Amino acid sequence: MKGVIICVLVVLAMVQVMVKPIEAFTCGDLAMKVMACAPYVTGFADQPSPECCNGVKQIKAMMVTKDDTREMCKCLKIAASAYPKIKDAALAALPDKCGAPLPFTISKNMDCN
Repeated sequence: MKGVIICVLVVLAMVQVMVKPIEAFTCGDLAMKVMACAPYVTGFADQPSPECCNGVKQIKAMMVTKDDTREMCKCLKIAASAYPKIKDAALAALPDKCGAPLPFTISKNMDCN
Protein backbone atom coordinates (compact mmCIF):
# COMPACT_ATOMS: atom_id res chain seq x y z
CA MET A 1 0.00 0.00 0.00
CA LYS A 2 2.85 2.35 0.86
CA GLY A 3 4.36 1.72 -2.60
CA VAL A 4 1.08 2.62 -4.34
CA ILE A 5 0.84 5.92 -2.47
CA ILE A 6 4.43 6.78 -3.38
CA CYS A 7 3.76 5.96 -7.05
CA VAL A 8 0.66 8.19 -7.08
CA LEU A 9 2.63 11.05 -5.52
CA VAL A 10 5.44 10.63 -8.05
CA VAL A 11 2.96 10.70 -10.95
CA LEU A 12 1.28 13.82 -9.55
CA ALA A 13 4.67 15.51 -9.15
CA MET A 14 5.55 14.66 -12.76
CA VAL A 15 2.28 16.10 -14.03
CA GLN A 16 2.94 19.33 -12.12
CA VAL A 17 6.37 19.65 -13.74
CA MET A 18 5.21 18.73 -17.25
CA VAL A 19 2.10 20.93 -17.39
CA LYS A 20 2.98 24.60 -17.45
CA PRO A 21 0.39 27.01 -16.17
CA ILE A 22 -0.87 29.50 -18.72
CA GLU A 23 1.09 32.67 -18.28
CA ALA A 24 -0.73 35.95 -17.96
CA PHE A 25 -0.15 38.64 -20.55
CA THR A 26 0.15 42.39 -20.31
CA CYS A 27 -1.02 45.11 -22.65
CA GLY A 28 2.67 45.71 -23.35
CA ASP A 29 3.03 42.11 -24.53
CA LEU A 30 0.16 42.58 -26.96
CA ALA A 31 1.52 45.90 -28.20
CA MET A 32 4.85 44.26 -29.02
CA LYS A 33 3.07 41.56 -31.03
CA VAL A 34 1.28 44.08 -33.25
CA MET A 35 3.92 46.79 -33.47
CA ALA A 36 4.72 45.65 -37.02
CA CYS A 37 1.12 46.53 -37.97
CA ALA A 38 1.69 50.28 -37.59
CA PRO A 39 2.44 50.95 -41.29
CA TYR A 40 -0.78 49.22 -42.34
CA VAL A 41 -3.15 50.69 -39.74
CA THR A 42 -1.80 54.22 -40.29
CA GLY A 43 -2.20 54.03 -44.07
CA PHE A 44 1.48 53.84 -45.04
CA ALA A 45 1.15 50.27 -46.38
CA ASP A 46 -1.58 48.73 -48.53
CA GLN A 47 -1.35 45.32 -46.83
CA PRO A 48 -0.25 44.15 -43.38
CA SER A 49 3.24 42.64 -43.30
CA PRO A 50 3.84 38.95 -42.54
CA GLU A 51 5.30 40.00 -39.17
CA CYS A 52 2.14 41.95 -38.40
CA CYS A 53 -0.09 39.01 -39.30
CA ASN A 54 2.05 36.67 -37.24
CA GLY A 55 1.44 38.93 -34.23
CA VAL A 56 -2.31 39.05 -34.87
CA LYS A 57 -2.40 35.25 -35.10
CA GLN A 58 -0.46 34.96 -31.84
CA ILE A 59 -2.96 37.26 -30.13
CA LYS A 60 -5.87 35.21 -31.43
CA ALA A 61 -4.23 32.03 -30.13
CA MET A 62 -3.87 33.63 -26.69
CA MET A 63 -7.64 34.15 -26.42
CA VAL A 64 -8.28 30.98 -24.47
CA THR A 65 -11.01 32.10 -22.10
CA LYS A 66 -13.74 34.73 -22.18
CA ASP A 67 -11.76 36.74 -19.62
CA ASP A 68 -8.63 36.57 -21.83
CA THR A 69 -10.65 37.83 -24.78
CA ARG A 70 -12.16 40.68 -22.75
CA GLU A 71 -8.77 41.77 -21.40
CA MET A 72 -7.16 41.64 -24.86
CA CYS A 73 -10.05 43.66 -26.25
CA LYS A 74 -9.44 46.32 -23.59
CA CYS A 75 -5.71 46.42 -24.36
CA LEU A 76 -6.32 46.75 -28.09
CA LYS A 77 -8.90 49.49 -27.49
CA ILE A 78 -6.42 51.46 -25.35
CA ALA A 79 -3.72 51.05 -27.99
CA ALA A 80 -6.06 52.12 -30.80
CA SER A 81 -7.23 55.15 -28.85
CA ALA A 82 -3.67 56.25 -28.06
CA TYR A 83 -2.75 56.81 -31.70
CA PRO A 84 -4.91 59.38 -33.52
CA LYS A 85 -3.34 58.60 -36.93
CA ILE A 86 -4.78 55.06 -36.99
CA LYS A 87 -7.27 54.53 -39.80
CA ASP A 88 -10.45 52.97 -38.41
CA ALA A 89 -11.19 50.94 -41.55
CA ALA A 90 -7.68 49.47 -41.68
CA LEU A 91 -7.80 48.64 -37.99
CA ALA A 92 -11.16 46.89 -38.32
CA ALA A 93 -10.00 44.94 -41.40
CA LEU A 94 -6.67 43.84 -39.91
CA PRO A 95 -7.69 40.47 -38.39
CA ASP A 96 -9.49 39.32 -41.55
CA LYS A 97 -6.63 40.51 -43.78
CA CYS A 98 -4.31 38.37 -41.65
CA GLY A 99 -6.59 35.32 -41.78
CA ALA A 100 -7.21 35.48 -38.04
CA PRO A 101 -10.71 36.88 -37.45
CA LEU A 102 -11.33 37.92 -33.88
CA PRO A 103 -14.59 37.64 -31.91
CA PHE A 104 -14.81 41.46 -31.93
CA THR A 105 -14.09 44.28 -34.36
CA ILE A 106 -11.06 46.31 -33.36
CA SER A 107 -11.86 50.03 -33.10
CA LYS A 108 -11.23 53.01 -30.90
CA ASN A 109 -14.77 52.76 -29.53
CA MET A 110 -15.32 49.00 -29.24
CA ASP A 111 -17.37 47.53 -26.42
CA CYS A 112 -15.29 44.87 -24.66
CA ASN A 113 -18.07 43.58 -22.46
